[in-house]
Amino acid sequence: MFSIGQISNRTGVKVPTIRYYEQMGLIDAPERSEGNQRRYSKKELDLLSFIKHARDLGLSIDAIRDLIRLNAHPDTPCAGADRIANEHLASVRLRIQQLQRLESELSRIAKSCKAGVVKDCYVIRALSDHSLCQDDH
Repeated sequence: MFSIGQISNRTGVKVPTIRYYEQMGLIDAPERSEGNQRRYSKKELDLLSFIKHARDLGLSIDAIRDLIRLNAHPDTPCAGADRIANEHLASVRLRIQQLQRLESELSRIAKSCKAGVVKDCYVIRALSDHSLCQDDH
């Protein structure tokens, strides 16, 4: 059995976040010691590691909740897990495209500034006037 501090150290999940995951229903409320300390088993340690990795990959709490539900039924087809992964992948790819447009626009703005003083600065003008941007970022 592990204390909340021990499970936090082993998983890299901060104590308040562990409590939050309990409140959100991602992990069950653990057993309590006679001194009313939370006591976690290897099962909770593994689940918390799963949640941490999923969060590191950017999955939402709802997606993680769905994956935990799917994992509770190991003999069912994994189409649901595949769907969640593919939806998240599409979202990540869209965000990458948005970030690439943002990078391009910021690079163009920064390179366009040849002024020596702020009153003539293209960066300041471009941030003040969206019509100076080349695309909708």
